[in-house]
Amino acid sequence: MRRSTASVLVGVLVGGIAMTGAPVAAADPPAPVDACVQSDKRLSELSGLVADADHWYAINDGGTKSTVFVLGKDCAIQKVINGPTDPYDVEDLARSADGTFWLSDTGDNNKKRPTAALIELTPAGKTTLHRLSYPDGPHDTEALLLDKNNVPYLVTKNPFGVGEVYRPTGPLATPGPTPLEKVGEVDLHSTDTPGGPINSMIGSIVVTGGATSADGTVVALRTYTEAYLYPAPDGDIAAALKREPVRIPLPNEKQGEAIAFEPDGTLVSGSEGVGTPIRVVKGATGLLANAPQATSDSAQPGTPAATGGGAAPAGKSDGLGTLPAIGVAVVVVGGVLLLMHRRSARR
Repeated sequence: MRRSTASVLVGVLVGGIAMTGAPVAAADPPAPVDACVQSDKRLSELSGLVADADHWYAINDGGTKSTVFVLGKDCAIQKVINGPTDPYDVEDLARSADGTFWLSDTGDNNKKRPTAALIELTPAGKTTLHRLSYPDGPHDTEALLLDKNNVPYLVTKNPFGVGEVYRPTGPLATPGPTPLEKVGEVDLHSTDTPGGPINSMIGSIVVTGGATSADGTVVALRTYTEAYLYPAPDGDIAAALKREPVRIPLPNEKQGEAIAFEPDGTLVSGSEGVGTPIRVVKGATGLLANAPQATSDSAQPGTPAATGGGAAPAGKSDGLGTLPAIGVAVVVVGGVLLLMHRRSARR
């Protein structure tokens, strides 16, 4: 999504609302390090990433073709894979073990699409379309998670901080639609990490991308300013998102929507905009090994919601500390919701 003048209004209205410290779940995570700068105009709206040992694979936000860019670790585009399917609004990217790319054609800023879609794209450029239908009406979704059995999970982008988690009720039909079912929620807390196209109180809680580690044991969701890593020792994504995550701040990304894992556990993040860096956090998946897990009922598998706001640097603000502050935020966000991040339909 693109920035609008509503973001200025949000900054003025909510910028002064105080944030107080939330429980800290682990020691300071390492800061992201610039790996290289993405300067190719063909990839000006980087929105999704996946990685292997030698390459990064990227997609643009939106699009009129099913397109994946193959990047070297120097950010240079080495190859472009195109498929014939014309998407509506691609927002995220995943990759199965056989090398097939999954494009998440699930963007819906105005919440008017009768169906969303996933597009399988082979390295040879063949596409397969799978339409999906939500059980409760349209959603704007920017995060795709793919488990080891190629079961996709979608996490919605919600300005109130509760990302709803959906998965297909059965095998994907071609072209479908296949019904989706809601299997959980992810409740994130506001932070004061700088970055993103809107005020951090909102930008830090809206889910803009997702990734699964190569072995399927770690799941990541990101916002404009944070990455949240969830343990999935058995590969169960729905259960993982009900556990306490480790939070890795991703400060000062212009419009951070892309996230991926390299096979060695390195976290990779990127932002829209030519001339922006792709950044890495070495050993990110290892942070889960020593992170204490929450003991409250809300963090246990099988409960309806997963509580975010996990590991944060000591002393950092991590969440609205009082009900009055939350009430003000709800009023403000509700008042500008229809003005924020509006994009014209692609067709």
